[in-house]
Formats: sequence, structure tokens, C-alpha cells
Amino acid sequence: MHDNARCHTALIVRDYLQEVGIPVMRWPARSPDLNPIEHLWDELKRRVRARDPAPTTLQDLQDAVVAEWDNIPQETVVTLIRSMRERMEAVIRARGGNTTF
Repeated sequence: MHDNARCHTALIVRDYLQEVGIPVMRWPARSPDLNPIEHLWDELKRRVRARDPAPTTLQDLQDAVVAEWDNIPQETVVTLIRSMRERMEAVIRARGGNTTF
């Protein structure tokens, strides 16, 4: 599952996925709202940006990302997954456009 970013829809990528037998879900043209990992990435970014002191080196950043990823409660992931039906319905109502969900 991926959005319609150019790197995902390039002919070479589509050919490769077809060649190795990886099915690709149809995706609304302008909506990232169906991919729960995007919302998890947002949560991770907020947590890393809120750190005090902020990471100042690449190693500090890597350590912060790993630590914050480990600190995201499993319930957050479960909530995102359980929200998928409502997210899909919102995208349908928005005719494939972005939602406020």
C-alpha cells in the first residue's frame, strides 16, 4: 500500500511490483488519508520535535527517533487501525480528496 507519489508510480516501479507479484491497492489521486502509517509518522515527528534538548547530531537524532518510536503506546497504533473504516468513508464523501479526519 502506498500513495500516488511519483516515486511509487514510476513505470520502473510498477513493472517491478508486477514482475515480482506484489499487488498494489488502488488509491485516490489526492488522498494520503488511508495510510495509517502516515499518521504514525506525524506522531513520531511531533514527539522528536518536542524533545528538550533537541537532537543536535545525526546520532542524537537517530537515538531520539528510536526512543520516541519505542515510547508510542500500542494503543495509538490500534486506534489508527480501528479508525480505517471511518477514514475510508470520509475519503469517499470527499470524492478522493483530503479529509479533516
